[in-house]
Amino acid sequence: MTESRLENILGYEFHSPELLERALTHGSWINENASSDSPLRDNERLEFLGDSVLGLVTADWLFENHPTLDEGDMTQMKHRLVSTATLARIAAEIGLGEAVRVSRGEERSGGRKKTALLADTMEAVIGAVFLDAGYDKAREFVVRIFANELKNASPKGSADYKTLLQEKLQARKLPTPTYSLLETTGPPHDRSFRVKAEWHGGSVEGTGRSIKAAEMNAASQALEMIDQET
Repeated sequence: MTESRLENILGYEFHSPELLERALTHGSWINENASSDSPLRDNERLEFLGDSVLGLVTADWLFENHPTLDEGDMTQMKHRLVSTATLARIAAEIGLGEAVRVSRGEERSGGRKKTALLADTMEAVIGAVFLDAGYDKAREFVVRIFANELKNASPKGSADYKTLLQEKLQARKLPTPTYSLLETTGPPHDRSFRVKAEWHGGSVEGTGRSIKAAEMNAASQALEMIDQET
């Protein structure tokens, strides 16, 4: 796919086309094509920037369009909207994978369809739009591209904290979290469970009336801790 065709699909024409080119350049392509005479840059820094822009736009949109929701509900919805799975799905729908520059090895391994690669590229494109035209245009772009996801977002459909935690860690190329049962208390008809969630760099305990509920509680706390660290 040509960059001009992608711009038509994105509904945004770059003032600085080199930003889009960089957003579409995977690290594997750099490793295969870079030279000392012509230094090239991959999209990782734009991905970092786009992640933050997407988070702000999503929070801004939810705050404006859901005035009756509390912080917890909006947090659930935001986690789902900015998840790796959501980003990759949108990227696949617009054919972003076809435009990414990857190495021959990455091409052979099906890299253009990999969830993490698609999600990272989507974030890089958002970062590129932000640098090209500022926050207002980036917000307009995200709201348009994420229109269906935003329209269908709800607290009820966004509460799978274990999946969200796993996706967040995978996006950072970290191992999946583990859960262990620490304690069971109370009579059979009124049990309470305490579990521990551990991941690279942290751990937290959660409680609930079932093991699954306790794991969800722990995962929810883990997501909040990780978000506070970034």
